[in-house]
Amino acid sequence: MANIIEIIKDDIRSIQERDPAARSGFEIMLTYSGIHAVIMYRVAHAFQNAGLKTVARIISQFARFLTGIEIHPAAKIGKGLFIDHGMGVVIGETTEIGDNCLLYQGVTLGGTGKDTGKRHPTLGDNVMVGAGAKILGPFKVGDGAKIAANAVVLHEVPPNCTAVGAPARLAKCNGKKVMKNDLDQIHIPDPVSQELCKHLVRIEKLEKKINELK
Repeated sequence: MANIIEIIKDDIRSIQERDPAARSGFEIMLTYSGIHAVIMYRVAHAFQNAGLKTVARIISQFARFLTGIEIHPAAKIGKGLFIDHGMGVVIGETTEIGDNCLLYQGVTLGGTGKDTGKRHPTLGDNVMVGAGAKILGPFKVGDGAKIAANAVVLHEVPPNCTAVGAPARLAKCNGKKVMKNDLDQIHIPDPVSQELCKHLVRIEKLEKKINELK
């Protein structure tokens, strides 16, 4: 229990250092849904490790009900995790997260449904994942990496690199551009819209052929 308390103190300190809106540790404890979810995860994880898996799942589902953040109690999470805003965050069973990571709302650390055993991603230390981003699969996102908002990451991201888009591609590594367009969290291709456009073009061609046959 003493170890859990120390880790929670690190989580609170991490928020104070990185969130300019945070005025005190007391305020964070009372009003930040992210820290509420992380605290309940820490407790649930302790029950999980003690073999009380049903109790652990009950705690995690209660946390989901209260905060809108779902963290599987079997996930492995280092110290200093900051879930900012938090609503809609999902962290899968075999996810591993290093120290001092930052997740924004709507982030999914999930699986593709094709893998067994280790199914979810591993995040190194000091990783930032933007709002709405999805990291899917049992690969690693390296230390200091950044994932842009709404990116869909399906492959490994090297340390100190920035990944953008859907599917994600590297935009910058170690401060140097990898592609022409740098990190843009707004003008990211929408794969659903692109697919719809393809179907609309095909429909127009078919309608033209039908009219010609008439």
